[in-house]
Amino acid sequence: MGDEITLVSMKDVRVGRYILIDGVPCRVVDIEISAPGKHGSAKMRVTGIGMFEGQKKTLLMPSHADVEAPVITKKKAQVVSVGDTTAQLMDSETYEVYEVPITDEFQGKLKAGTLVEVIEAMGRKALSRALSNE
Repeated sequence: MGDEITLVSMKDVRVGRYILIDGVPCRVVDIEISAPGKHGSAKMRVTGIGMFEGQKKTLLMPSHADVEAPVITKKKAQVVSVGDTTAQLMDSETYEVYEVPITDEFQGKLKAGTLVEVIEAMGRKALSRALSNE
């Protein structure tokens, strides 16, 4: 698990980047920075949306601290079959077949033969976007 997580300075965190909040990989959607106080450093409040469950999480840390970030890999896959809540995908490079849950965003939009982009972090996979409908 050590090579699946890296350390990033809070100053380098930007909207759209992925960080770990409460052990959950989240995409940063909002950053608020408070001014330094009389007895302390500036604080950063980072709001993120979970990659896999879509839950909203908030992190409050000093701006000079380090935060953990997951190592994200993006792969292309082809939809083999679509069920009610899961889609069976085949990796375009390794031809490995696996299942991923279908989020509300992709409900009713996937069919066999569709090329999709899959993001993987910390041993879990999720649909990122549909690339083509064949």
